[in-house]
Formats: sequence, C-alpha cells, structure tokens
Amino acid sequence: ITFAQQPEEAVKKTIQTLFDGMRSSDSNAVLSVFAPEATMQTIALSKEGKTVVRQDKVINFASFVGKQSKGAADEQIVFESVKVDGDLAIAWTPYRFVYNGKFSHCGVNSFTLVGLNGEWKINYLIDTRRKENCN
Repeated sequence: ITFAQQPEEAVKKTIQTLFDGMRSSDSNAVLSVFAPEATMQTIALSKEGKTVVRQDKVINFASFVGKQSKGAADEQIVFESVKVDGDLAIAWTPYRFVYNGKFSHCGVNSFTLVGLNGEWKINYLIDTRRKENCN
C-alpha cells in the first residue's frame, strides 16, 4: 500500500484496521498496525483523584484483544482531525467503548503515525477515559 496518493485516507485505514482487529479479537491485526517501538499510554485518575499517565506494552494490549470473544471489545470512533506532513501523521478520534454489549467509557484517542516502508504505522497512542460527559 502506498500512502502517497491519499495520505489522510491511508492513515484512517491503518487506525480502522486497529479497531476492526479489536472487534474480531485478532491480535495479529492489532500488532500489524503498530511501529516496532510503539508507545501506548492512558491518562487516568488515581485512587486519590490525581491525574496519572499509565503505560502499556503493545504486545500486552494485543494479547488482551486476542483473549476476547468476537465483538466483545467494540471501540466506536469518529475521525475529528487527521493531519499529514511527509512521513508524519496525527489523528484525533473521540470514541465510545462498548464492552460485551454494554457502554464502558468514552474519551479521545490521540495517534501519532509514521510512514515506514510505504505503510502508516502507529508509533504513539495516548487516550483519555471517562464515564461522564459522553455523547
């Protein structure tokens, strides 16, 4: 796949592959869209109510996805913004997460992608998570 013609669409396709992989419990599909040294983080509140940044390994996330039943992990995203400059892209995607058919939480994903060997790969993903103010 070349990302030269329509880079924004190619970026969206990479991100959509991640969420399709989650819905189909396909850990290989999830792993396929990440760069080798990718970072995954979540901004959350500690038990004491302080903002913390939690880090997860992509391989652990993919393993979790692979253990779910098909359709259990359904993250519903909207592409609010996609920007591309050469081999660098960012995407801002508000989401609702439905787990086993029940609303779990919402937030925003912020993706940084890099063009590697003609493909967009997710190099950095950070998200917010909340249960209130979800439209």
